[in-house]
Amino acid sequence: MKSSNKKIIFWLYSGCILVFAMVVIGGITRLTGSGLSITEWKVITGTLPPLNETDWQLEFAQYQLSPQFQKINSDFNIEDFKQIYFWEYFHRLIGRMIGIVFIIPFLYFYFKKQIDKKLLPKLIIIFLLGAWQGFLGWYMVKSGLQNNPFVSHYRLAIHLVNAFLTFGYIFWVVQDLNYPSPKNKTINKNILLLSITAFVLLIIQITYGAFVAGLHAGHIFNSWPKMGDDWIASSVTSSFESDGITSLFNSMATVQFIHRTLALIVFCLVFGIWLMRKKLSWKLNFQQISSINMTMAIMLIQVLLGIFTLLFNVPVWLGVLHQAGAFMIFAAMIFQIHRIAKS
Repeated sequence: MKSSNKKIIFWLYSGCILVFAMVVIGGITRLTGSGLSITEWKVITGTLPPLNETDWQLEFAQYQLSPQFQKINSDFNIEDFKQIYFWEYFHRLIGRMIGIVFIIPFLYFYFKKQIDKKLLPKLIIIFLLGAWQGFLGWYMVKSGLQNNPFVSHYRLAIHLVNAFLTFGYIFWVVQDLNYPSPKNKTINKNILLLSITAFVLLIIQITYGAFVAGLHAGHIFNSWPKMGDDWIASSVTSSFESDGITSLFNSMATVQFIHRTLALIVFCLVFGIWLMRKKLSWKLNFQQISSINMTMAIMLIQVLLGIFTLLFNVPVWLGVLHQAGAFMIFAAMIFQIHRIAKS
């Protein structure tokens, strides 16, 4: 591996860590109701928080004009406001840090001619994904600054999934640099196909996790494995009868049911791949076996986190751990697919 590649790998891994941190802080922001505390997007001047009491009063006065204050938090004083302001400010600050961490090293590597022709377009795609993510963040927040003091669950899902995909693309590029593909490799097509299928379903499941969060659907049917007394809550079927296909995206009960069901399907696929790796161990190398084992272990933890998050009615700390767990299983599946396809 070239020394320049080592530096680029470290740089891109740093970006992965920051994207992960931003998603976690974003989860805290959402669960604490802090996401609508800053009502304007100031790219440069918003870098600094209010520095004195006058600045705080101005920020609070702007917040008092928002639907969230008028309809939900009208009893807030300025000290209450400061608490929710912190998380949204921190979330946006990390977003700015990501931009700096990518742009400055990129310029350095580019002018030092350490970025080869194959890598350059991939880095440009990363920049575009990052810029798009920033726009989506404001587009999401804007939906909660109109008449309804809640962000659109559709926009929340788009924002969250784009963050996952941005991380996933960076992570894949890093693996390409870290593990150059050998000339002679044997790909187990069955395991690769199952892994890709599980990954696609995981993305859909994460999307429904965002729907659950946006609709606050985690606060109903706080039981497992049944939804109350039923395997399929009656409100799932009744909402479909009354609203048709739109209930698949807008009904709290239906969205939770789909999220639960997809989790079970993804788990079964991952478990099936894990069983297959035991029978095909003589055809798989150490990295491939290790990646499958890692995915299975993280999946078990994530399933447990999901169950306990539901049973305890989505406390902030468990909700954040569950979202972080989704990120970890997402990364593990990417690594598994990469190792199966390219080693």
